[in-house]
Amino acid sequence: MKKGAELIRATLPFAKDDARLSWWYIGSTGFIMGAAYAGALWASPWWARIACSGMAGLVTVRFFVIYHDQQHHAILPKSRLAEALMRVFGLFALSPSSIWRSSHNHHHKHNSKLRSAHVGSFPVMTKVQFAASCRGTRLGYLLSRHPATIFLGYFTVFIAGMCIRPFLTHPRRHLDCLAALLLHAAFAVFLVVHFGWAAWLLVQTIPFLITFGIGSYLFYAQHNFPEVVFTASDGWAYEKAALESSSYLRSGPIVAWFTGNIGYHHIHHLNHKIPFYRLPEAFGAIPELQTPKLTSLAPTEVLRCLRLKLWDAEAGRMVALES
Repeated sequence: MKKGAELIRATLPFAKDDARLSWWYIGSTGFIMGAAYAGALWASPWWARIACSGMAGLVTVRFFVIYHDQQHHAILPKSRLAEALMRVFGLFALSPSSIWRSSHNHHHKHNSKLRSAHVGSFPVMTKVQFAASCRGTRLGYLLSRHPATIFLGYFTVFIAGMCIRPFLTHPRRHLDCLAALLLHAAFAVFLVVHFGWAAWLLVQTIPFLITFGIGSYLFYAQHNFPEVVFTASDGWAYEKAALESSSYLRSGPIVAWFTGNIGYHHIHHLNHKIPFYRLPEAFGAIPELQTPKLTSLAPTEVLRCLRLKLWDAEAGRMVALES
């Protein structure tokens, strides 16, 4: 059985980008996404516009995963064109490169560490910490993990968390956060003035509610599931955190397409240089990766994940608030 550095070395053959394939996925996904947004604006009859609006939100999830991979330099690491294109997409997706890279890279380096797991992820408190906290701290913590906060990620996680908060904290470092907010507001005004309120609802609001609601939940569930393990810094190891604190989301091929194979999250955390389209290949080739901790989008599984609130250090598991 491969472990530690040996297991990471086993993933290296898959951490190779095929530039033609990467550009194909960018181009094809971008075309479908653009067509969906255009349909949401101009399609007839109304039911077709609504269907295109929903499709736009789903395909934007896929393009976000592609953006995520490029920001990791898993795909097209030396392409200036790809870098420029993805920086523009980051503004569109309310995830400017400056804050996305800093917070997400921190998340990868400190995944499942109790003291720093909140940076780039949802915060985690132990039962002891929660019991010793004041009422305001408890309320803020529970609000940050509330289902409404997760599924309204468009406003809570992305507008507030990825744009407003970083800009107010470090204005010069995160000017692109201000740019994303201004462009987003300008696009909303443009839609309302030139096409009406229905266009704003179908082209901007509904797609972004879908994209960021799904994205926020996926990110939550992939690190907040019944079998997840959180550790103090002393007992932490990178490969151990990848396999024990990152889930594999079981899904069919359609969901896997829309989510860009992000369900293979344990492999992604083991080696974030593996392109999204090679994750299934790595899964099939390395036996040690084929028995991961599981999650799914089944309603009962979603509810199980959402109920988890606190880390019980004595029991070694996440528990609900009433436990």
